[in-house]
Amino acid sequence: MRISVLVLDELFDSGLATVLDVLQMANELREELPHPPPRWELTRVGGRRAIRTASGQLVEAEAIGDVPRPDLLVVPGAGPKQPSPLLDWVAAPERAPAREALRQARAEGVPLAAACTSTFLLAEAGVLEGLAATTSWWLAPAFRQAYPHVALDESHMLVHAEGVTTAGAAMAHLDLALSVVRQASPALADLTARYLVVDHRPTQAGYAIPSHLARTDPTVSAFERWVRAHIDQPLRLADAARAVGASERTLQRAVDKVLGVSPLRFAQSIRLEQATHLLRTTDLPTDTVARCVGYENASTLTTLLRQRLGTTPGRLRRGTAPAGTCQAARTESGSANG
Repeated sequence: MRISVLVLDELFDSGLATVLDVLQMANELREELPHPPPRWELTRVGGRRAIRTASGQLVEAEAIGDVPRPDLLVVPGAGPKQPSPLLDWVAAPERAPAREALRQARAEGVPLAAACTSTFLLAEAGVLEGLAATTSWWLAPAFRQAYPHVALDESHMLVHAEGVTTAGAAMAHLDLALSVVRQASPALADLTARYLVVDHRPTQAGYAIPSHLARTDPTVSAFERWVRAHIDQPLRLADAARAVGASERTLQRAVDKVLGVSPLRFAQSIRLEQATHLLRTTDLPTDTVARCVGYENASTLTTLLRQRLGTTPGRLRRGTAPAGTCQAARTESGSANG
């Protein structure tokens, strides 16, 4: 299988290295299987013979038009890591050859795979129109506003659409590369993951910081602060809307536009963030933690933790946490988020 890896200026060194290392490791481990898949032939391609990475290293590359048509084109993360500079970067004239290469590959039926910030480049090139995708969790509000015709779900670490695979934040390059191996051989992917000591991580939700996501809109930010201030109480949307100076419909539209979820689901994210903090840092019983974040009992909290974050209270416990109270932990968590 021929894989071309598109290297761009300011690419993440770790992203490129991760993709190459995982696939090269899989090549080395193939012979341990009774029926090994074909080897992966890896070629770095770009607009120039030498590409400078974000840390200043020079990476040699073949001209993208000089190599045979690949079976897969992989785009590691590259460019700025914050929304406004990144949007300018992917739309800049300097990126026109990369955008055209992506459009041509898509037109020729070459599968695409991209991680982290490079999901923006795919969207800017128009190859994600009408498709499901993911991106780095902290960039999701900007992505959603810039590319409204992409069905974004940033909670997932990986999203597979027709002919395109996208991955989340930087370390999701591991998941992206393993998914390439898995398509050829699930057994080889599992073996490679064990050698690299990589856990199964289907979601980014446990890493997202709700307060960071809310900052991009004043109404959403005000709602986020109100939820935290009333976190141990049932959510009444009418009260929240009145407190932030908006109608219920305006509040719902604002949260959906920025985050792609309902106010209730965003409030759940905040409650689960606080519950996770309490479970990790105090010895409060799970029932007490549930009441601290507005749920009647441990069962409801446990169900939400499993559904939303893929974990349980038992897994979050560190075993030797100090005694604490809801208020003390809330104050500490608030300071950390502020």
